Amino acid sequence: MAGSSFGHLFRLTTFGESHGGAVGVVVDGVTPQLELVEQDIQDQLDRRKPGQSFITTPRKEPDTVQILSGIFDGKTTGTPIMLILYNSDADPAAYDEIKGMFRPGHADYTYLKKYGIRDYRGSGRASGRETAGRVAAGAIARKLLARRGVDVLAYTGRAAGVQCEKYMPDQIEHNMLRACDPDAAARMMERIAEIRDRNDSVGGIVECRIRGVDPGLGEPVFDKLDAQLAHAMVSLGAVKGVEFGAGFAAADMTGSEHNDQMVAAGFVTNNAGGIIGGISTGTEIVFRVAVKPVSSIARPQQTVDLNGTERTIKTEGRHDACICPRLVPVVEAMACLVIEDHYKRQAALFA
Repeated sequence: MAGSSFGHLFRLTTFGESHGGAVGVVVDGVTPQLELVEQDIQDQLDRRKPGQSFITTPRKEPDTVQILSGIFDGKTTGTPIMLILYNSDADPAAYDEIKGMFRPGHADYTYLKKYGIRDYRGSGRASGRETAGRVAAGAIARKLLARRGVDVLAYTGRAAGVQCEKYMPDQIEHNMLRACDPDAAARMMERIAEIRDRNDSVGGIVECRIRGVDPGLGEPVFDKLDAQLAHAMVSLGAVKGVEFGAGFAAADMTGSEHNDQMVAAGFVTNNAGGIIGGISTGTEIVFRVAVKPVSSIARPQQTVDLNGTERTIKTEGRHDACICPRLVPVVEAMACLVIEDHYKRQAALFA
């Protein structure tokens, strides 16, 4: 279906369901002769896979990627690349008791209204497991961007009501939350453990910084660079809001405070988040996404069943208490896909 594809010149289509046979992605528009092996992709998938800590789902999926096409002698051929990850720990039986009810916060009701049928096994296509294909495709885009000198880094900036107060990028991969402040991460973990023990979940904020992007990327009006990044982020099921630079704080600023004034050395501030008029300025691109609490919780909630009868439901099973640390590599992947696509679009402009 059309809603499963993303991008223009660098384009991907994901496939598969949470408890089906496999998930994966087809990537088209990859530059030929790029050296690419499965480990390049596996490194990023390992950051997203389940079972990393006590706050993430204990589902044991190795998420081992296989490249089925588009590679010859260790290099991309310029033809579509198909990447597949077979599901090895699916447990659809866990949903048998609640398959006739709509889970609060999930897409059960809306998918049924749209298609007249729904896959109740762990949300099917609406499951966060679909993002494995995005991360796999993003790993290819990341390698292309590295040749351009572009670096993409995301991290948890807030979770369970605890805000990071320091920015220590070297600590992000050394705590379970992938937070940029290890002291705040410890407080986050304590708070999440308390809430998880009450059969509840938490949300947070993931921030992303993109460095090394040339000025001039982005299309006018509808395909602005920030509009495309926002599209990419809100396409993630857990994301409910996006802000760039000063973001919503701009509503309380004056024009003289918000405007990024310029001197010979460049911009004095970066309230615009590295994008003005939908086009990159050459400064660091900075945005944040609001991540909702995980919908699957094992406490009683009100709902209705397929017949419209009011019911009480508890979503038992293997679920994350906070999705932020696993969402970090997904945010990075989607950002990489957008930036690489716009580099190719910019090159086509002058072809």
